[in-house]
Amino acid sequence: MAKTKAVDSKETPLMKQYNAIKAKHPGALLLFRVGDFYETFGEDAVKASKVLDIVLTKRANGAASHIELAGFPHHSLDNYLPKLVRAGNRVAICDQLEDPKSVKGIVKRGVTELVTPGLSFNDNVLDKKRNNYLASIHYSKNELGIAFLDLSTGEFMTAQGSASYIEKLVQSFAPSEIIYSKACKAYFQDLFKDRYNTYHLEDWVYAYDYAHQRLIAHFGTNSLKGFGVDNMPEGITAAGAILFYLEETEHKEIKHIASIARIAEEKYVWLDKFTIRNLELVYPQQEGGVPLIDILDQTVTPMGSRMLKKWMVLPLKEEAAIQERLLMVEALIAQSELRTHVLAHLKPIGDLERLISKVAVARINPRELNQLKRALKNTLPIKEQLLASDNAALRKIADQMHTCEFLISEIERVLQEDAPMLVHQGNIIKDGVDQELDELRAISTSGKDYLVQVQQREVQRTGISTLKIAYNKVFGYYLEVTNAHKDKVPNDWIRKQTLVNAERYITPELKEYEEKILNAEDKISSIELHYFNKLVLDATEYVTQIQLNARLIGMVDCLLSFAEVAVQNKYVKPHISDTDALEIKDGRHPVIERQLPVGEEYVPNDIYLDGDSQQIMVITGPNMAGKSALLRQTALIVLMAQVGSFVPASYARIGIIDKVFTRVGASDNLSKGESTFMVEMTETASILNNLSDRSLILMDEIGRGTSTYDGISIAWSIVEYLHNHPKYKAKTLFATHYHELNQLASDFPKIKNFNVAVKEVGNKVIFMRKLKAGGSEHSFGIHVAQMAGMPNPVVLRAAEIMQHLEKDKNLQKNQERMKDMPKQTYQLNLFEMDPKFKAVKELLDTLDINTMSPVEALLKLNEIKKKLE
Repeated sequence: MAKTKAVDSKETPLMKQYNAIKAKHPGALLLFRVGDFYETFGEDAVKASKVLDIVLTKRANGAASHIELAGFPHHSLDNYLPKLVRAGNRVAICDQLEDPKSVKGIVKRGVTELVTPGLSFNDNVLDKKRNNYLASIHYSKNELGIAFLDLSTGEFMTAQGSASYIEKLVQSFAPSEIIYSKACKAYFQDLFKDRYNTYHLEDWVYAYDYAHQRLIAHFGTNSLKGFGVDNMPEGITAAGAILFYLEETEHKEIKHIASIARIAEEKYVWLDKFTIRNLELVYPQQEGGVPLIDILDQTVTPMGSRMLKKWMVLPLKEEAAIQERLLMVEALIAQSELRTHVLAHLKPIGDLERLISKVAVARINPRELNQLKRALKNTLPIKEQLLASDNAALRKIADQMHTCEFLISEIERVLQEDAPMLVHQGNIIKDGVDQELDELRAISTSGKDYLVQVQQREVQRTGISTLKIAYNKVFGYYLEVTNAHKDKVPNDWIRKQTLVNAERYITPELKEYEEKILNAEDKISSIELHYFNKLVLDATEYVTQIQLNARLIGMVDCLLSFAEVAVQNKYVKPHISDTDALEIKDGRHPVIERQLPVGEEYVPNDIYLDGDSQQIMVITGPNMAGKSALLRQTALIVLMAQVGSFVPASYARIGIIDKVFTRVGASDNLSKGESTFMVEMTETASILNNLSDRSLILMDEIGRGTSTYDGISIAWSIVEYLHNHPKYKAKTLFATHYHELNQLASDFPKIKNFNVAVKEVGNKVIFMRKLKAGGSEHSFGIHVAQMAGMPNPVVLRAAEIMQHLEKDKNLQKNQERMKDMPKQTYQLNLFEMDPKFKAVKELLDTLDINTMSPVEALLKLNEIKKKLE
């Protein structure tokens, strides 16, 4: 809060009022309405001027002090508010609560809304394609509780579990803001650092009894059993704190938050935070990268796009639920006409979910209400078309859709098709709806026509050709006569104002019509507002039904997107089973294949894993050969299948996976002081400590961050551990450049060696990117260095060292051979070391190349050759 002089007598009345309101919201940037402007003062003004790029000035604050000031016109709020919120600010909007015209002295003001990064209905703040979650975290001795709320849609969820599970959920749902108890600041900082916008509440808000009571009072129930969250004390505590926070931020209309759902950990595939990041499911790791969601998301509604993101981070592990989605996608693929018709009606629907939330909180405008009507009208043919489908699950979705026919007909009957955005702009209600309204409109229109007639009549009567009729707020309608004609003014006109070049008059007739017209316009505005509010009230009774419609439409949109992507990219339906095997034939990487140049085809590969015969595939091969892509594509194919999508392969049989772990790609935290090796070992430890029998593990180049001997030892030990685990036979793809690991296949029956094929042509290596059985003997790392443009002397020296070391594969002997390594030599002293080269040098020194004939040159070359033999 801005520091101002403590002496009240020196403060202006306006600043006294400002400081009193600011004191109630010390952590927020206060937008203070003054006339037609929103003003900021003090530190808020300094901050706002930088974020919004607006002028910072100073104004007098009483007798002896000045205060910084920055403001913008009130009608620009929608442009400036999003910038302030996206910069991480909490913004308190302070409005005038009474009409300044009817008040003497200071206008009553108060905060009407506190917008935070996680709480907003503003379309310019929100991203249509993603949810805007507020998260609340509760810390207890044993487990953490978490709740997520998207105020703009009414979606409310809770969960509880270990710190790693909560951290994974936060990463998956990417909340715009997180709240927590002040007492837990150190724990929060330790887990999340400074990655999120945060706000901490008093400790008592995070008390179970208080939170439980708030939830019961809000939902109007006796218990929380009906929501399936009654046995989640930590989750309930986190959720109750959100309701408190809503009240604190002046969000009191929250009827659209009609239920709370449990995020059922047992229903979804476990993806730890490393895996979500490494596989780039929703967000790319590098700037300009392409995540999987970009390939799969061809949704046309905001609800579909938001739902698909949730599906991606919460893949299913219940066979029946996966099969239901796959069968619906299959039905949509088979019926191209159905796809075309449904798609045509999905496109105009828009953001139905957020529109109905605006209805619930009475923030919808006339234009949006018309959009709500269009959305509902387009839902009807979708319902009809899906009911005619031969797929039972699609028919079930259609059957749940509400037609809302009364609401559609009421909006159609009452609201103008081209109604403006704001109610006070007028002309929002159709003719014929209200007799009085029609009569008043006629008076208003004819009254203005009458004024034109008065003007023309008086011009003729007086001969004043420049006579004008105009209006101002001080004395209403008036006649204006220039000084050149003022001697022609009749006696029955009453003078009201003298200007430099003209005089203004009124007449009894003008005052009578003025009263009629102004009264008519006031009444028109009042009647239109009454009918509009009644429409909003009617729509409020459909909130629950339309929220369900929005979810069902989002689901149809996701399934349709899967169908379109499958047709375009030639994906196949995976065979989901409860068996142990994972079998993929001609698998492709869904992202990389779409990035290839025109005419270049992705090289497909087969993968087979099970718990009995081939639990671990050790894959060797040079860097750049495609090992990492092969690992990632396997995980992506599995996850796509369990999300309900068809997959990039010619055949896929997938025994349901319950956990996917990855240790692939560079994810160094060097900027945070952690080495590559430390990060690698942390991620690997997370995998080995959380195994299950149905886990899929992808490990790429484990041990590369330390010395060769350490690296080989760690990698060897990890593979042995996974093979010999007493309880779990996790299916594993283990890519490595340590060819020594090929020995493991001889010692352990469920480990099999594979390599990514390369072809040597002369001194060049061509990467075939094809997986074949058997280990690889060479790493071709030196060839890769050459291809990367490494200077030739470095490449040649590396080849010399490798040749020396490869004379003996025994690690211990190789260590000893290091001492006998041929030393680095240069061309200049080669001749001093070898008598033959010395003789050649002496011979070359005597030659004059410029005077030699070709034949002489050849003879000398032959002589040199003999000296070196």
